Amino acid sequence: MIDRRTLIAAPVAATLAASIARSASAAPAAARFPIWPGAAPGMPTPAVVDAFVKRSPTGAADDIAWPHVATPMLTVSPAAAPTGGAVLMIPGGGYSRVAIGREPSTVARWFASQGITAFELLYRLPHDHWAAGPDTSLQDAQRAMRVIRSRAATWGIDPASVATIGFSAGGHVAARLASRASLATYAPVDAADRLSARPVAAGLMFPVITMMGPLAHPQSRRELLGTNPDDATAARYSAENDLPADMPPTLLGHAADDATVKAANSIRMFEALQAAAIPSELYIIEKGGHGAPLLKPDGSANVWLQQYLVFAGRHGLKVRP
Repeated sequence: MIDRRTLIAAPVAATLAASIARSASAAPAAARFPIWPGAAPGMPTPAVVDAFVKRSPTGAADDIAWPHVATPMLTVSPAAAPTGGAVLMIPGGGYSRVAIGREPSTVARWFASQGITAFELLYRLPHDHWAAGPDTSLQDAQRAMRVIRSRAATWGIDPASVATIGFSAGGHVAARLASRASLATYAPVDAADRLSARPVAAGLMFPVITMMGPLAHPQSRRELLGTNPDDATAARYSAENDLPADMPPTLLGHAADDATVKAANSIRMFEALQAAAIPSELYIIEKGGHGAPLLKPDGSANVWLQQYLVFAGRHGLKVRP
């Protein structure tokens, strides 16, 4: 599960706050909107109902997670001075819930402060018995990329400059979005679905990758595939397998002391990317645990975010010079 330190508002020093305040008057307002024009595809019976829980009894009002999602949403943090780049952020939660609030996270606001319009995805979960089964979350990620591109002019985005970054189980969703962008997981519903779902670059932070053997994150595997998936199914949904030639350039970040999702997940993915000749980078820090902070106490970026912007900037994400 993604650590709330990473994606949901936490105290940061005045540096970031002042930067955000300076740009607030010039930036379009943050907004939250559904990604499907009607009901999401494959609604089960009985119907799923949106539900959230507090992550801590003493936590902030927006420190919530969603164990059931009926209405997939995007929360956009527009850049005041957009570079033309955008990033689809996919939070974690072990596929048992989605750890995301209603308001933009500090990481999303950091991207916006760098000129990158950030979109945070609230996605559906396979355990709610949607018709697409294990591909349910991938449906929403594909649709989100297409919706961002279809409305790019609204936020001053270049449709050819949309990347993704995923965290923990959201890293698994992001990895599959990158490798399975062309997989037809749903019937087109409007003109947006004629657009590509492929990100120009992917960032996978402390990601769930494999569904095979002892490296698999038990909760994510169970929630995605059930209690006893056969080997063929586990291999099919292991993100390191069958990488296509057009897999986007990918950067990975993990902590060596991550006791929740083993760092070997990122190592295995990096090895697969290298074997497929996909541009890739891997950063393993000594300490940080699962959900190591992406921002320093002063609001500046830690190494993974710093390197992600540099890396993605080399591969099509429009960033500041």
